Parts: sequence; C-alpha cells; structure tokens
Amino acid sequence: MKSISKIFLICITALLVPGCNEVLDEHPYTAFTTQYFESEEGLNSAVVAAYAGMRYNYGPVGALDITAFGTDEWSNGDQALNQDLNVYNVTTTDGSILTPWNRNYWHINLCNAVVDIAPGVEMAEGEKNTLVAEARYLRANYYFLLVSQFGAVPLDLGSGELKFNTEPTTEFYRLPVEELLVKNYQAMIDDLTFASENLPDQRPVAAFRLSKSAALHLLAKVYLHRGYSAAADGNDFQNAYTTARKLIDNQATYGVGLLADYGDVNKEGNDYNKEILYSVERLPLNNAANEIGSPGTDFANKANQANNMYNCNYQQAVPATYYNADLRGKSLFTSRVLQYGRPLRRFAPTKWLFNTAFSDKLNDSRFDNSFRMVWLADTWEEEGTAAYDTYVNHLAGMGLELGDTAIYLTKTDAIAESLKALTGDKKKHYLIVGPKDFYTASNATFQVYPSIKKFDAIQRANFNDASGRPFAVSKLSETYLLAAEAAMQIGQTDAAATLINVLKLRAAYRPGLSAEEITSRYDKIKVDASAINLDFILDERSRELCGEGLRWIDLAVRGKLIERASAHNPQSVNIKAFHTLRPIPQSQLDAISDPDKAKYQNSGY
Repeated sequence: MKSISKIFLICITALLVPGCNEVLDEHPYTAFTTQYFESEEGLNSAVVAAYAGMRYNYGPVGALDITAFGTDEWSNGDQALNQDLNVYNVTTTDGSILTPWNRNYWHINLCNAVVDIAPGVEMAEGEKNTLVAEARYLRANYYFLLVSQFGAVPLDLGSGELKFNTEPTTEFYRLPVEELLVKNYQAMIDDLTFASENLPDQRPVAAFRLSKSAALHLLAKVYLHRGYSAAADGNDFQNAYTTARKLIDNQATYGVGLLADYGDVNKEGNDYNKEILYSVERLPLNNAANEIGSPGTDFANKANQANNMYNCNYQQAVPATYYNADLRGKSLFTSRVLQYGRPLRRFAPTKWLFNTAFSDKLNDSRFDNSFRMVWLADTWEEEGTAAYDTYVNHLAGMGLELGDTAIYLTKTDAIAESLKALTGDKKKHYLIVGPKDFYTASNATFQVYPSIKKFDAIQRANFNDASGRPFAVSKLSETYLLAAEAAMQIGQTDAAATLINVLKLRAAYRPGLSAEEITSRYDKIKVDASAINLDFILDERSRELCGEGLRWIDLAVRGKLIERASAHNPQSVNIKAFHTLRPIPQSQLDAISDPDKAKYQNSGY
C-alpha cells in the first residue's frame, strides 16, 4: 500500500513454508510475535501486509507467464523460445507455479489471522469491521487465483478450515477433491458477500484501498466461474448476473463509471480513474517529480515488469535482405528509450489476436489504444554528450532526424508494399514492416511485432527499470462483460448484446470525431443478440482486456483452453486435456508425510 511509513516482517508458518523461523535468526533488533496482531496497530499492519502480497500475483515475470503463455492471445518472443508454459512442457518444479502457491498460502494464513483475532482487538467497531472485510476480500482473491490455476486447494492449513495456523503440519488436506472444490467456492462467496456488505461504498480518490465495487466485481466473477466448474450450483449464472448488475446499475453509489475514451483507461498518470475498481500498487518512483525509492531492475520478486515483457526488439539491426539498402545492417536505435522500455521480447501477439480478434482496426479504437505500431527516433543519451552526437549523426546517415518515425508497422501488407514502392522525394527512410514480416514461425526471425503499450511507464529513473505503476486487477468494463456472459448463460442474449454494445460504442470513440462519425463507426461494430455465444464473449474479452493478466484463466475455466490454444497458438504443440490445471508443486508433495503422494496430484502430472 502507498503511504505506509513502517514495514513489519512477520514470520508466520503457513502451509509448510520450510525454514521460515530462520528469518529471525540473524540477530534481530526487534522480533514480532502473533500477539502483535492483538493491537489496533498490529491488525492494521497485518491487513497492509495482506495487500502487499498481491504484488506477487500482478505484474512480476512469473505472474505474467502463467496468465499469458500458452493462450490464443500470446505466444513467445525470441527471448522466451520454447518456454515450457507456452509449449506445454509444464513441470511440477516450475518457479512460476511454485511462487503463487507458496506466497498466496502465506498471505491466506495472514488473512486468517486478521479474521480470527479481530474480535478481541480493542478499537472502533466500524474500523475493525472494515479491516476484516478487507482481509476477507483479499483471502477470497488469493483463493480465487489458486483455484483458477490448481483446482481444489486446501482450506485447512493445520488448525481447521479457514483458521489461523502457527504450527507446521505434514498433512495435506486436499481430499476428497470434489467436496473440497465445493467448499473452496463457497468460502470465496461467503468472504466476498461479507466484503460487499461491509467495505466502504467508495474507494479513496488516489489509493486502491478496497471498496464495495471491487468486492461485487469479484463476487460476480466467482459465481460465473463456479457455474462452469464441477462445483456448479444451478443459480450461479443468475447470481453472477444479479451481482454484476448491482454494480452496473448503481455506479454513482459506488463512485465508478466508464471513461469516454478507451485510450484513457490505461494511460500513465491516470491510474486512479473511476473505471478501475482495484489495482495492486507499487512504490512511487525515483524521478524529478517524486523521489521515493525505485523498483530497479528486479526480476526475482514482486516488481511490476509488465512495461518490459510485451516489447519487441526495436533495437534490432535491419536484416541484410531488407528492401531499403540505406538501412541494411543498421539499427534505428543505438540505445534503449525510456518510453519504449527494455526490448525483452517475452510475449508476442498471435496472428489470431492481430488478424481476427482485432480484425477491424479502424472502427474499433481498442487496437490502436492497446498496441504500439510506431517508434520515433530517440535516445537515452544526454544532449551535448559525444554519444548523443554520434546517434544524431547515425540517423543523418539514414536520412533521419531525432523525432522522425524510425519504425512503422503497418496493419496490412498492402500498405507496407505501397510505402516501400515510393521513390524520389516520396521515399520513406524509416523501417516499414508488414504483418507477413513480423509473423514468422516463431515470431523470432525478425523480432519486430506490435507491442502492448498499456503498461508504458515513463516515470522511471532508468530505461531498464521495472514499473512503479499500479497493476489493474478489476475494471468496470470487465463487469459489463461478466454481466453479458451471465445474461447469455441464462438465455437473455438481448441483455447481453445491450451490455456489450455499451463497450462497443465507447470503442468507436476517438478524439476529434464528430457524433455522426462515432455513430457510423459504432454501427459497423455493434453486435446483435443472434451473434452472442461463448466464443464471441471470449473474443470481446480479448479486445477489451488483452495483456491484462487474465487470459489463461479465462480459457481454462470456461473449458476453451485446449480448443483455442491449439487453433491459434502454433507453439502450444504439446497441449493435452489435463493442462487446464497446473500441477501441485513437487516441493509441497515432498513435504507431506503420506507416502502415497500421487493421489494429491492433478492428473497427468
């Protein structure tokens, strides 16, 4: 959380975290016990720590890996070739899977502590009730993330279901799986119902302290997901629709609303807008405007690396076979650029995402507002230095100046070929790349493709740094999509189309267009009730939410992962039916006393 002046390291044994007590062995100046939670300060600190734990789930490399790789939207760039999660050689020791298992259980136990201990803490009842509601939302969110990846997971950490545990256990309370999954979903629903009734109506203007809108959004999603699961209740889709509509129909009460321009929703500097219901915050950055720390180049922990992971190799030298002899073998950028980030080429958009999901890039503004297709000549080097002058001279040798277009990815091959054919005074000196060039068998040969710009982070101390921006977890636009999907499932396709068309109308907007032009564009992309089905809903989720840490779960929970990854991600060559769940980490199985460990593992692993 922002504005927290003290950081408390509290060592609590969750579901077998070996060696946790060793944290306090290095001559600590102060040690905290669980008695600390029994004070108002301690209870507040526990909730703050529970908030902070969400940073492991939204923004780090591993957290992005398990939601982007192996889907219809994203394949690997050349720096992640043959990535196990993308080609589905998933193992029980994969760190991207182990981290959420260990970290989320640690923080679930912390939330259990808040819920268990709060009744005995002397403080104002209203404030205490809010803290408990926050802890219960966070506990539900941690469980939601685990269940969505692993299926049924233990509620009992050694002291009973949903109880705070301080003693290690060699038991693993995962059986019977079918009964446990029912309990998992009911626990999430109970927690989120309490949170939706007891959190504040509205969140603070410039902070992501939880409010009722975030709880209602996640409660609708949990109902929807349970409706697709083996634990389904006959009223799940109706409850999902009713819950989502409660938020949509009472936006003034909850202080939320859709922005007029889709391009403003993910814009840096506008992170606390009313459309975003809950984000996971980071520390402010070390720069001229705000000198409070820096995330640095951390890859191992909980830094937000989303600004670097979706970038193509804009620094690549132009291949010798390229048509423009003036550019061959040269790079349009001799140093990295702060705005464009590190060209780490981890995630590359699939052909399906570019060609099909975003087939209409004119009338629907969401492609242009989500992807970078143009890079301008710029440099990190300071003006007046020899390196700066060298770069300026380098550009001049190619007929370019600082600020000129350096790389231009076209939306069609016909546009690319027509630009490349220009001669004389009309000749283009920048790099022109059409889709046939940036889509190769592995997205690796040319290393240049559309790059997500939703996570741009200029407010950083260095171009290699991670981002200090909040990472959005829930947005009101997704609430509309959840309501539409639930409406479809209960047979109300007219209502579903109406909800989706609210987003379609917003997508038709671009600054400078007249009302008539917006209406004309909307007419070309609006949807009729007859077209509403699950595949259409998933396509629309891509248009609205691509790259936002949702896709693998979206497909797996709805039973669409195998079909759509096989059809649209050429790298997902080994995908099998059992890959809709992740393996229980091997370290967890190794730590339990039962010699028959296989019965606790998900099938196929």
